[in-house]
Amino acid sequence: MQELHDAPLAPLTTFRLGGPATRLITATTDAEVVAAVREADDAGTPLLIIGGGSNLVIGDKGFEGTALRIATRGFDLSGTALELAAGETWTDAVARTVEAGLAGIECLAGIPGSAGATPIQNVGAYGQEVSSTITEVVAYDRTTRETLTLTNAECAFSYRHSRFKEHPERYVVLRVRFALEDADGLSAPLKYAETARALGVEPGDRVPAATARRTVLALRAGKGMVLDPADHDTWSAGSFFTNPILDDAQYAAFLARASERLGPDVAPPAFPAGDGRTKTSAAWLIDRAGFTKGYGAGPARISTKHTLALTNRGDATTEDLLALAREVVAGVREAFGITLVNEPVTVGVSL
Repeated sequence: MQELHDAPLAPLTTFRLGGPATRLITATTDAEVVAAVREADDAGTPLLIIGGGSNLVIGDKGFEGTALRIATRGFDLSGTALELAAGETWTDAVARTVEAGLAGIECLAGIPGSAGATPIQNVGAYGQEVSSTITEVVAYDRTTRETLTLTNAECAFSYRHSRFKEHPERYVVLRVRFALEDADGLSAPLKYAETARALGVEPGDRVPAATARRTVLALRAGKGMVLDPADHDTWSAGSFFTNPILDDAQYAAFLARASERLGPDVAPPAFPAGDGRTKTSAAWLIDRAGFTKGYGAGPARISTKHTLALTNRGDATTEDLLALAREVVAGVREAFGITLVNEPVTVGVSL
């Protein structure tokens, strides 16, 4: 294990924001991860787990405690069964499965971060979620001090949520196992209308998995959602807010507010979310509340390519970013009566 003191954390995040950690440990094996966690727990030291850093907002004062960077490696593909070490770079792993002619995660190409983070957030995009292919997650349980293997059902996946997110101080993901599909090089049936349109096919159709991956990467790049050090639109956490899910009463109130503000002919985006609930678009809400692409005059602004991404233009602080986020949340609440929820994990700060 590598150990540093008063270590900068900003370079380990896609926002490139945040102060230093008292101590930074980099673990390259599962045993090192578990040992570092146990040491911190035994000493009562606050512990921050860092993977790819793509879903973190760290306060300007940094983190008083031990930051543990998980840098484990392992890509084991046997037939259609895939096991990834938590520290594997997610987008590289997706590329390798597509090269192997397998389907199931090809539309999750370009998502920054590590494999171990994907079950925590139930990462999803362009009609796919990792929960549809994950079979098991191997995790260290800080409560029982044991390494457990949890089935898909035990992970309690839902929209951008899981058992791991529900109990963020309890579990440390070590390995993630997937069941992919051998469809003779074709993708899974396309579920997302934008992807199907870009490919000139209908939802439900299959295309070569490599073509689906390339198309998704192009769509993401057009929205600043593929990491590029030279492009400040990608100095972000991707989508900063989750799409709101509304019950019948909330949805009716939202429609009334939208009609009053924008006119009766405007139809907000609406998608079934199960149990009689409706999901609407956070990006649409932000834009229609007046926060358009490129909004902001300071060093933290909305992306010029996508209203869901808040970005560091190069010399922002975390407080600059949070001030913008709070302004957006307040504006959307005033306009539509909906309170947006941040997707990234905040460390030492809150909205």
